[in-house]
Amino acid sequence: METNYKQVQKVFLITLLANVAVAVSKLVIGTLINSASMAADGFHSFSDGSSNIVCMIGIYFAAKPRDDKHPYGHHKIETLSGIAIGLLLVAAAAKVVIGAIDKFQHPSPPQITSLSLVVLLITLAVNIFVTTYERRQGIKLNSSILIADAAHTKSDIFVTVGVLATLIALKFGLPPILDPIVSLVVAVVILLTAWEILRDNANVLLDAASVDMDFIRAEVMRVPGVKGVHDIRSRGLSSQVEIDMHVLVDPDMSVEEGHIIQHDIEEILQDAIDASTKVLIHLEPYTKDQAEKQ
Repeated sequence: METNYKQVQKVFLITLLANVAVAVSKLVIGTLINSASMAADGFHSFSDGSSNIVCMIGIYFAAKPRDDKHPYGHHKIETLSGIAIGLLLVAAAAKVVIGAIDKFQHPSPPQITSLSLVVLLITLAVNIFVTTYERRQGIKLNSSILIADAAHTKSDIFVTVGVLATLIALKFGLPPILDPIVSLVVAVVILLTAWEILRDNANVLLDAASVDMDFIRAEVMRVPGVKGVHDIRSRGLSSQVEIDMHVLVDPDMSVEEGHIIQHDIEEILQDAIDASTKVLIHLEPYTKDQAEKQ
């Protein structure tokens, strides 16, 4: 199933509105109560909203049809959007670290109120909703970028829980230095999330294998008439997998019979991986020398 880009755009619009509301709430309350960790959490939430905007722009261009200059389509723009999300997260982490350093140099205790705790609980509930909603829609619409963004938002849940625990601890008399320390932990969480997103999307751009080679070989060897397979390669997103290979068949086989085998291989791989999987097959005669190599 190919990605339904229009539906993905709608999901990102809904999550964008939720993330902006969460970010504004955290930043306003964090500033009012003088909490570095809560403000850091707010910047993290703003990075969620920024990533939603980047994804919406990326999805718009990724949905464009193939043309003469882009015969394989524009779907890798979705991957470039993922790279942009990772870089935005790095920038957000840097902002948090700078704020924490300033707090270490000029320490001042947060003014914790019941309102700030209530706001955190509400935003935590919103984050849980956004993460669950994005992931379910990502699976339903076969969108790797929605699933990745859901994982990004999921990190917000753990960060918010940490900030909530910090404010409660400070309210019970723990030293104010705990606040900037937790904001540094927030920065580490943001950077780890950024690393995962950058790594996964870079692998797509570098054409890293997207499907296990042994799995492909096992599926292909199930097709009647196939005597061997080699030079197996795969690449692409989970919704845009491309596979090519060399398949060994009886040298006396007719062109029509060979075409049927190619069709059967394509069908069995689409059933096993995804209906949109593209398969390119080069048929070769099965010789005695090749038989010895199997």
